[in-house]
Amino acid sequence: LMRAFRNSLLTAPTASVGATVLATLAALGTQRRHGGAANAINALIALPLVVPEIVTAVASLLFFIMIGLRLGLGTVILAHLVFCIPFAYLPIRARLEGMDAALEEAAADLYATPAATFRRVTLPLLWPGLLSGLMLAFIISLDDFVITYFVSGPGATTLPVYIFGMIRIGVSPEVNAVSSLILLISIAFVAASWAIGRLRR
Repeated sequence: LMRAFRNSLLTAPTASVGATVLATLAALGTQRRHGGAANAINALIALPLVVPEIVTAVASLLFFIMIGLRLGLGTVILAHLVFCIPFAYLPIRARLEGMDAALEEAAADLYATPAATFRRVTLPLLWPGLLSGLMLAFIISLDDFVITYFVSGPGATTLPVYIFGMIRIGVSPEVNAVSSLILLISIAFVAASWAIGRLRR
């Protein structure tokens, strides 16, 4: 149980941080751009949300086997990272859409470099979306069972998979306690993500 708990604590933060970074880059790259290319990118990023999770899990497993990657904690983190990108992307993209473009233009008028504008103007305004996306990605990764079940190898069991194995031999007080704890953490993170996403200034 403690090994599964440690695996979850390693997988969820790593995958959520990586997904948030990639989602931020994607959101900034498609910011205020419209047309076929932007729509195609948005559709591609949102694909894991509309494709059944079992399809994503099987496709990830086949891909890892095809490239000869040994199943383990690394494959779990990679699969979670890709799966969590849309969940981090949506709040970040929504936050960018709500930002006033005149603020960045004013920074450019004051001779700020693009890097300085991003650091001093864009990033402070974007942080609620970043934090909201990070928390959503974290809880999605922490709770995921289907993808983890398919792409994990020996010693890479996470809490949801471990709980599933325990349930097959009977429900014990240990299972109830761990499940309740995960549920409370999930509710807290989702509520905090929603509250942070509503921040305006």
